[in-house]
Amino acid sequence: MSRRLRYGVAASLDGFIAGPNGEYDWIGTDPSIDFAAMYRQFDTAVMGRKTYEVVAAMGEDAGMRGLDVVVFSRTLPPVAKRGLRIVNDDPGKILADLKRMPGGDIWLFGGGELCRTLLDAGLVDTIEVAVVPVVLSVGVPLVAPGGRAKLLLSDYKMLPDSGIVMLSYALENAVGPAPRIGYIKSQPSQKGGTVGRVVKRSAASKSSRRSR
Repeated sequence: MSRRLRYGVAASLDGFIAGPNGEYDWIGTDPSIDFAAMYRQFDTAVMGRKTYEVVAAMGEDAGMRGLDVVVFSRTLPPVAKRGLRIVNDDPGKILADLKRMPGGDIWLFGGGELCRTLLDAGLVDTIEVAVVPVVLSVGVPLVAPGGRAKLLLSDYKMLPDSGIVMLSYALENAVGPAPRIGYIKSQPSQKGGTVGRVVKRSAASKSSRRSR
């Protein structure tokens, strides 16, 4: 079976993956997310130039926790070394070739323009979004403008500590279903969340007062 190409990103509630100047300081973290387990799902990451420059500035560079990184750019000179390729070729052709090669899932790390290109080429299999509870109002969209793509929900997780909602969708004509979200550490039952716990405590307090 062909390898899956999975677009996995964090996005604001109103659908932006970065601020208007590339800001990402609004992306919080949650202690229940097992990032090591998340990275182990992939052996290759692909991204556009702007995303790569953000990653490189953070010190991750080509290593990205052991993943092979492919960067698509019209302006950066080509590079081919262990763990990193920077290419000026057509992303659709390269991804089609990568998907036919043996290996694990491929992480479409960003950004929205590259996702649009690969969506239009029919190569994206899943869209997996961590929805962060913030409204940016302006910024870099989750996917650049273009045609419609129908998605099928595979899994979701709510993280009460941060308010992040994890969503996993498969494209309608994908290679296979989207994976379950399996990189969340054990946490208390999500039934009712924080609000539910507050309501339960309030009800218990009222019951106690009535029994006096």
